[in-house]
Amino acid sequence: MSNNQIDRQPLVTLLSDFGDRDVYVGIMKGVIAQINPRLTVVDLTHQIPPQDIAAARFSLMNAYAHFPVGTVHLAVVDPGVGSKRRAIAVEFAQGFLVGPDNGIFSGVLSQSLAMSTTGYAYAAVELTNLNYWRTPQPSKTFHGRDIFAPVAANLASGVPLKQLGQEIDLVSLVNLDIGNCKQTTTGVVGCIQYIDHFGNLVSNIPASYVQGKSWYVQVAGLSVPGCETYSEVKVGEIIALVGSHGWVEIAINCGHAHSQLQINLQDPLEVLFFSENQTSESC
Repeated sequence: MSNNQIDRQPLVTLLSDFGDRDVYVGIMKGVIAQINPRLTVVDLTHQIPPQDIAAARFSLMNAYAHFPVGTVHLAVVDPGVGSKRRAIAVEFAQGFLVGPDNGIFSGVLSQSLAMSTTGYAYAAVELTNLNYWRTPQPSKTFHGRDIFAPVAANLASGVPLKQLGQEIDLVSLVNLDIGNCKQTTTGVVGCIQYIDHFGNLVSNIPASYVQGKSWYVQVAGLSVPGCETYSEVKVGEIIALVGSHGWVEIAINCGHAHSQLQINLQDPLEVLFFSENQTSESC
């Protein structure tokens, strides 16, 4: 590795379902430091529910835009580890993605492409160059240590993407389909795509659909008023609002909507708009 490569110092972010009880995360950081101790490593989260690719997809999709261009995002939620699923690295407008080809990056790539106005040429490789692995005989259960961490460290240190392996067609990447929201004559139909630590039920309906409108949500037989802040309803009351991530969500003020309402991932909901002759309750 040349000095010019080491002088280039983007961030590396880590996301996994490894938790903080075991040493797995620390080991990946150690592998990164062995390759380039000057790299800055940021933990996004290691509390993704075990094997929950959809939660990892959502979390990474809502985090990447807050990092500098050129950041390398290393994500390991990998129930297919050791199987024939591909290990990949992807270049996109804001940086790089390193991890398993299981749909974990599909949210970032679809969102980034939709926001692009330049027709940015993405590129992807299957990680076949063993020179950038920790060992040519990786563990069947810990590719985070033996493949993804060393590749991410080398990529962040300036190794060109195409040097890491065989180029692959972008359309061949696995897409995790969580369903799209659909506009109707009276509102927008969607589903729950994520449940956060507070039990808030995050839909796949973006804020743009409700901005400047009076609206409410119908879900599980309930009519939930659309508000702007939690304080607009009493403690213990259900509320719909746009979260900091930019999606419509269902919450309970100082409560846990998931456990109290028994609404789950992929459950349907509908945003409805008040007509000019209707008035909304509070908010």
